[in-house]
Amino acid sequence: MELQVKHVITWMEKANEKIQSNKEYLTSLDQAIGDGDHGLNMARGFQEVVNKVTESDYTNVSDILKDVSMTLLSKVGGASGPLYGTAFLKMSTAVKGTESVDFPRFRTAVEEAVNGVKQRGKANQGEKTMLDVWEPVAELLQNQEDLEAEELASTARKAMEATKDIEAKKGRAAYLKERSIGHLDPGSVSSYYIFSALAEVLDEGA
Repeated sequence: MELQVKHVITWMEKANEKIQSNKEYLTSLDQAIGDGDHGLNMARGFQEVVNKVTESDYTNVSDILKDVSMTLLSKVGGASGPLYGTAFLKMSTAVKGTESVDFPRFRTAVEEAVNGVKQRGKANQGEKTMLDVWEPVAELLQNQEDLEAEELASTARKAMEATKDIEAKKGRAAYLKERSIGHLDPGSVSSYYIFSALAEVLDEGA
C-alpha cells in the first residue's frame, strides 16, 4: 500500500459521493437519537472538502489531510466538525515529511487519529460514537503487515452495525439511555462511508 496525493483526493471524492447519496439516511438516523443534523452537516462539509482539494495543488499527503481537517472544522456543525477535524489533523501530523504514505505510516496515522478523537470527545470505544468504527479499524491495522481493502471495508461495516446494540454514553443520544439501543450511531455510519471509500481506492490500486 502506498497512498499518494492523487489517491487521497480520490478518497475524499468517493467519501463525498457516499455521504451525499446517503444524506437523508444519516439525517434519519440522527433524528432518532441525536440533533437530526448529521446528514446535512457531513454533506456540506465533505462537499467543501472536495471543492478545496480538487482546486489546490499538493506535493505531499500531509498538506492535503491538513486542508481536509481545516475544512471539516470550519464547515461541519455540531460535534462532528471538531471530531472529524481532529482525526484528519492528527493523521496529517503523523505523515508529515513524506510525499506518499506507506502502510506503517498510515497505521500510525489512524492510531493518532483515534487518540485525538478520544481526547477531544472525552470518549472511548463502546459508547456509541464514531470511535466504535475508528478504533476497530486501528486495531485491524495493528495486526497486519499491509492493508487489505476487503478486510478494511468488512471490519468498518461490522463495527458500524455493532453500534445498534450499544447504549449511548456520549452526546445527545446519552439522554435516551437504554432507548438508544436498537439504533445505529450516525457518526459510526459516516465513518464507515469514509473507510469504505478508502477501501475502494485501495482496491483500484493504491
